[in-house]
Amino acid sequence: MQVCPVVFDPIYKPKIWGGRRLESVAGKQLPPDEAIGESWEVADLDEGQSVVRSGPAKGTTLGGLVKAWGTDLLGRASLFEGRFPLLIKYLDAQDHLSVQVHPDEAMAKRLGGTVRVKNEAWYVLHAEPDGAIYRGFVDGVTPESFAEAVEQGKAAETLRHISVKRGQCYYLPSGTIHALGAGVVVAEVQTPSDTTFRVYDWDRVDASTGIGRALHISEALECINFGPDDGGVQERSHVASVWTTVTQLVRCDSFLIELVRMVEGIEQDIPTGEFMVWMVLEGRGEIQYEDGRGTEPFGRGDTVLIPAGLGKARIKTLAECVWLESTIPVSSELSDFPRPDRAALSAPTGPGFVQIDVRPSERDE
Repeated sequence: MQVCPVVFDPIYKPKIWGGRRLESVAGKQLPPDEAIGESWEVADLDEGQSVVRSGPAKGTTLGGLVKAWGTDLLGRASLFEGRFPLLIKYLDAQDHLSVQVHPDEAMAKRLGGTVRVKNEAWYVLHAEPDGAIYRGFVDGVTPESFAEAVEQGKAAETLRHISVKRGQCYYLPSGTIHALGAGVVVAEVQTPSDTTFRVYDWDRVDASTGIGRALHISEALECINFGPDDGGVQERSHVASVWTTVTQLVRCDSFLIELVRMVEGIEQDIPTGEFMVWMVLEGRGEIQYEDGRGTEPFGRGDTVLIPAGLGKARIKTLAECVWLESTIPVSSELSDFPRPDRAALSAPTGPGFVQIDVRPSERDE
């Protein structure tokens, strides 16, 4: 099977708190009459396996690509417990998600089985005027006072309420207590784990069962981090040229997330040597590979996986494009994996373009 860029069919997950905003916000075509909470874009889990939508690898699962392509897919990134090292999603919170925490490494090792550490980040795509997230604790909360609040059904009162707007990004390492608030849609990048410990579910009753969803209070209390918290917002850095801007949003041991903007009409080599995942938020274009013999089109709502060993490939933007680019930080300097500076772009081709020596202002959403 030849190495090629791939786009997967999304895996839609109905949720008690889900809605229909992924159609308008993320360009998804949802199944009718269902409240969809999650769209799994890149997944290599027992709970969901991404399947290639088209092209030479059509019908192959992500797990199958991992086995078939090996380092040609991953570069120097390591597998996560034998699986592709990222899980990429969209989330639509029509209602509040549960107050929850994900296991840290120590607890994941102790419990074993399918329990895995889970670090994640949220990039806000849409927020209603009162949209918010809950992340970390207000000042003065201790393990004892939180356990008491949980018993009294007041866990949410101990959490920091953060108003959010489009374009903001928050890092949520394992052990961080959190909840996605109603009216917020996010792109989520995380380690490949679906392990969640709920401590409070807003006294919600599942209409299909007539009872509330299961809570995992003892497990949650064991792995919540009650120490100092930085708020989850990292300082942004920018690299810009006339034709593109690359903004670093989150960098941790598990992943690197950048926001990339390219104007219409760009034709530019794609840096290779490590895999990249593009969540296309705006625009459309195509990736040309195999000396132009292969073409993979993409557009708003698509998530593109570019293998590390793709070789010479070029992007052509057919409209102004914006995407979230996720990679895995590697310990080496990638000295034998050439990665050109993405800001050193050639000028767009075609009539009507005049090159000028201007540095654009750096924009955040």
